[in-house]
Amino acid sequence: MKKVLVVDDSPIILSMLKIEIAKYNRMEPYYAKTYKEAFRLLREHKGKFHAALLDLNLPDVPSGEIVKLANSHGIPSVVLTSKVDEQVQKSLLKKDVLSVILKNDHASIKVAVADISRTLSNYDTTVLIVDDSKLFRQILRTSLEKIQLNVLEARDGEEAYNILESSKEKISLIITDYEMPKRNGLDLTLKIREKYQKDELAIIAISAVETKDIISKFLKFGANDFVNKPFEHTEVVTRVNANLELLDLFAKIRDMANKDFLTGAYNRRYFFESGEPIYAKNKRKETPMAVAMIDIDKFKNINDTYGHDIGDIAIQEIKKILDKNLRTSDLMARFGGEEFCVFLEDITIEDAKILFEKIRKAFEENVLDANGTKILYTVSTGIYYGFSISLDEMIRLSDEALYTAKEGGRNRVEIKS
Repeated sequence: MKKVLVVDDSPIILSMLKIEIAKYNRMEPYYAKTYKEAFRLLREHKGKFHAALLDLNLPDVPSGEIVKLANSHGIPSVVLTSKVDEQVQKSLLKKDVLSVILKNDHASIKVAVADISRTLSNYDTTVLIVDDSKLFRQILRTSLEKIQLNVLEARDGEEAYNILESSKEKISLIITDYEMPKRNGLDLTLKIREKYQKDELAIIAISAVETKDIISKFLKFGANDFVNKPFEHTEVVTRVNANLELLDLFAKIRDMANKDFLTGAYNRRYFFESGEPIYAKNKRKETPMAVAMIDIDKFKNINDTYGHDIGDIAIQEIKKILDKNLRTSDLMARFGGEEFCVFLEDITIEDAKILFEKIRKAFEENVLDANGTKILYTVSTGIYYGFSISLDEMIRLSDEALYTAKEGGRNRVEIKS
């Protein structure tokens, strides 16, 4: 969650803002109706807000004073105003202001909150600028850092590709010039598209070359967008944000296809799509792997006693506890109902036993507070360790181990090898 300061003296506008902000789960809003209230919030939080939504005119100070206050704390802001003056707008945009929006209807409020949401996402987004001109890289860096993006730089296409391949940070967008030594922007775009699709890594080409042939080649080779030099700050920021929004949309669509709606865990289809290559790699090396099936004990009793809504919360709790205990490299999916499957590589049989015994104990000691109802429940786990003839067979054998754990009294971990 990222903190957002919201200041407006209109109860109607504040009400609209609250409704719109509630749609975004990344925002932690703090509301004020006056400069004095905003000043108090800034003092309480030591000025540490990630963004601000500000009414340009407040009753207790001259016009624009609230923007100066936010600016003094380095808070990127969206300014709301009932009247747009072009000179005032230009003056504001030279400061730490993301946009100036006329607050004349609900649609404009939606745009303002969306701008804030994009900025909050940008804190965790990395962009790579590729250009042999140090001056141009600095100009572009200034524009992108203003909207809170993390910026990396490369002097040519060859250096850019090396950074892309070696960077610990996930690079979401590359902005590349056309004419550069060693590897130009077209070659870089073509090279990147051999490995990265347009819906996972965006490329914006920027060039002073305005011939349609160059523009069409960039788009044909896989660029998402093209901007001519010289450009206005607002133009490049708009294009960058639009491309990042598209990447977010593609990610959401992938999540809808690959993840279970109730828990957010991967689904059975994704498990096999991702698990088969992992299985094949370790089978070739004759490296043992572990598959674990986890199931809530006496789940029917929970549904019958407390209702299916509470049963759903109990299922969601499985994902939460597994997330706390598994490695990021472990593949975990909901297979259906209250049953989850975990696929682990690079683990010994001893460590597998220790891990799932720890998970079993975490469930045993966990008190689930479901809408005021306190529930205790346990899980049973069946593990197959080794490298059987297929991933399907490993799952079947772990299912057998799970059955043995259930028959042995439940709240147990049973392992086959």
